[in-house]
Amino acid sequence: MMEGKVYWITGLSGAGKTTIGKALYARMKEDYPAVVLLDGDAMREAVGDVFGYTPNDRFKCAMYYSRLCKMIAEQTITVICCTVSMFDDVREWNRKNISDYFEVYIKVNQDTLYKRDQKGLYSGLMNGTSSKVTGMDIPFEEPKNPDMVLENNGDLSVGDCVNIILKQSAIRGG
Repeated sequence: MMEGKVYWITGLSGAGKTTIGKALYARMKEDYPAVVLLDGDAMREAVGDVFGYTPNDRFKCAMYYSRLCKMIAEQTITVICCTVSMFDDVREWNRKNISDYFEVYIKVNQDTLYKRDQKGLYSGLMNGTSSKVTGMDIPFEEPKNPDMVLENNGDLSVGDCVNIILKQSAIRGG
């Protein structure tokens, strides 16, 4: 039985994971009705925010997302998962356990992250009203072997990003 593909879209908060993931979903849904979008923030809310924010809690949460993606893909459904995914061990587990896995690292420079700052994380960190921001005061294990790195500092449209992802994923196996 053929499994669905998992598009694992990762990067720091404000990188554009959800925006690009939603556009990828909309594009794929036109031709492939068996596709779902899973967003890290929405999944936390859907499960009642049962995971905390300690490094161990974040790891458990990321592994939950990984196992959920695997389970859905095994039902021949394509999954687009947008998540910070800050641990190498999680991404390595995905590669070993998800048969059709395509990892996209959305890389953004720090200036762009500060400008976007939709959740107020970076401004809060700078003015002392927040802490524990992944990639700033919490270590982020930058993906070492993603299937593709997409620089998203504003030079490309969302549509361009989607086109690049679809082209690269076709080149690397479907």
